[in-house]
Amino acid sequence: MKDIFALRLYTRVARLGSFSAAARECKLSQSQASRIVADLEASLGARLLSRTTRAVVPTEAGSEFLARLEPILSALEEAEHSVREGGELRGLVRMSMAASIGLREVIPRLQPFAARHPNLQIEIQMDDRRQDLVRDAVDVAIRVGRLIDSTATAKLIKTVPRVAVASPGYLRDAEALESPGQLTEHRIVGGPATAVPNAWAFERNGKEVRPDLQANFTTNENEGAVAAAVAGLGITSTTLFSCEREIEQGLLVRLFQDWTMAQIPVHAYFPLGRDTRAAGRAIVDYLIAEMQRDRLAEPSQVDVAPS
Repeated sequence: MKDIFALRLYTRVARLGSFSAAARECKLSQSQASRIVADLEASLGARLLSRTTRAVVPTEAGSEFLARLEPILSALEEAEHSVREGGELRGLVRMSMAASIGLREVIPRLQPFAARHPNLQIEIQMDDRRQDLVRDAVDVAIRVGRLIDSTATAKLIKTVPRVAVASPGYLRDAEALESPGQLTEHRIVGGPATAVPNAWAFERNGKEVRPDLQANFTTNENEGAVAAAVAGLGITSTTLFSCEREIEQGLLVRLFQDWTMAQIPVHAYFPLGRDTRAAGRAIVDYLIAEMQRDRLAEPSQVDVAPS
């Protein structure tokens, strides 16, 4: 087991490019981490890492060793999980996602899963910016919107509606707003959810409207854009789950409900593909089941034609 720990530590140093960062993850001092990896190199008779004052990077031998090692460590974890009584998951599972879906969709659903696997440590990294998932050892990334890499190993979790919203106060004080084409006359709140091509695309009876809009207020997080809309700074476009609570509380008003906006896919992305750890796949399967159950539990909606 000590040797396996050394191998796991090496993969983290190689991916993070830092002994100190890997040591913090593994609850070691930097000197302990350096000594363990040095002992591993000595036992293999090969230099795995090139160490400079600026960076730690795998040597040619180290890169080949890393590529062969990671699938083996993943398979070992699978073997341990297969014989563990009750299928209990252990260790650490890292997830990456934007703040909105983390705060509003994922974290509120996790308690039963965490209770079922008390020895599993769940770490969620919330950031609206894309990150290096392999370097950061992320097991699962939850991505809202079209996947950039169409060849990626991914699993569809759900699709969600896009909506345009504004506060009652803003709508009361602003010019009348009856159709999407009038958005050019209004203040716009920009954020990650408004930066995609179909953020302001509306369709009705075969007619599509795509107003050319410039944001008057911008933020780098979707939660900030929703908060800005609540504060009356303007109109924003986002996923329904990002503002559903505010709509129900009367803090935001959903606009243009007789127009259709794009459905947005939500995927689980597995950066290591088939070598994804069992805990990563299990937590995604759990979230899909929970979201499906919640959808089926919702009261049926009756569409009423406008008079």
